[in-house]
Amino acid sequence: MSWPRRLTILPMHVFELTRRLIDIESITPNEREIGNFLATCLEGLARRFDGSFERMSVEPERDNVFVQFGQPEVVLSTHMDTVPPFIPSREDDTHVWGRGACDTKGIIAAMMTAAEELLESGHNGFGLLFVVGEERNSAGALAAARDSRGSKFLVNGEPTENKLALGSKGALRYEIVARGRMAHSAYPELGDSAIERLLNALERIRGIKLPVDEILGASTLNIGTISGGRAPNVIADEARAEIFVRVVGEVRELRQQIEAAAQPDAEAQEVLFIPAVRLNSIAGFETTVVAYTTDIPAFEGNWGQPFLIGPGSIHVAHTAEERIPKSQLIESIGLYKQLVERLSAQAQAA
Repeated sequence: MSWPRRLTILPMHVFELTRRLIDIESITPNEREIGNFLATCLEGLARRFDGSFERMSVEPERDNVFVQFGQPEVVLSTHMDTVPPFIPSREDDTHVWGRGACDTKGIIAAMMTAAEELLESGHNGFGLLFVVGEERNSAGALAAARDSRGSKFLVNGEPTENKLALGSKGALRYEIVARGRMAHSAYPELGDSAIERLLNALERIRGIKLPVDEILGASTLNIGTISGGRAPNVIADEARAEIFVRVVGEVRELRQQIEAAAQPDAEAQEVLFIPAVRLNSIAGFETTVVAYTTDIPAFEGNWGQPFLIGPGSIHVAHTAEERIPKSQLIESIGLYKQLVERLSAQAQAA
């Protein structure tokens, strides 16, 4: 099969570039090497097409990278980091495989290829922004939100199977902490088991009726980790669990319910909250709804009205079988070009 789409700044085919990016280990917070590689690519693109490149400092050894061509009306953006473990790239006739293939190194490659094709056709007024830290705490997007460049639209890339997402669920994370009193397990009446207290609290939390939204669907609860105790023959004096709720709307009442359900056996300590997001559609684009959380809330609208779209399926992201269909990767290049052109026209007409 003959595939189009070659990036000439290196030069690399989009599949080649995807594999090159996958083979740079960038597990959060180790984004320095991939940032350097992307900086080389984007600086070359800026030189060829009279653009402006910059590194945007987030933390020591961690930078977002940004390139713009003219005043950017539209910015294509996604993240550089991945979850562990590192999985090197491979490919077959239909897919590119490896950690980050769809989440989101294939998307980076597609955005860069789309950008070059737009520039070669004479289109400017857009930018590329690649950020650190999405998989952990959105550190890169939060830093970028404080340092915007005046764009009217932000196209965020995540695996949506090339459909525009009408919305994404938010995240509410708690640590549930229980404390007890140690004793010899032969005399449990002399102690107070923190593990039993934690189990009681978790059972009540599991019984909470979670909110449902007509577009985003049902909230979901995951008990992700449980730890505690010292030995099988010791009554546990401490235990804790981490819970993660994918939320679909207002969370004030849900917070109260979780914190009340943990009592009197444990304490619920909020760790993270990212609100659910509702997004707009564009005529001619297929739509979907996603259950995962993205960097979009962290940008706080400071880079413009957000849209969410990208090749690949979230169902294989974060798994040993992560991969991206070559056909969707090619298709996404055209979709990103369409979005830049249509949104630029909309911004200029406003």
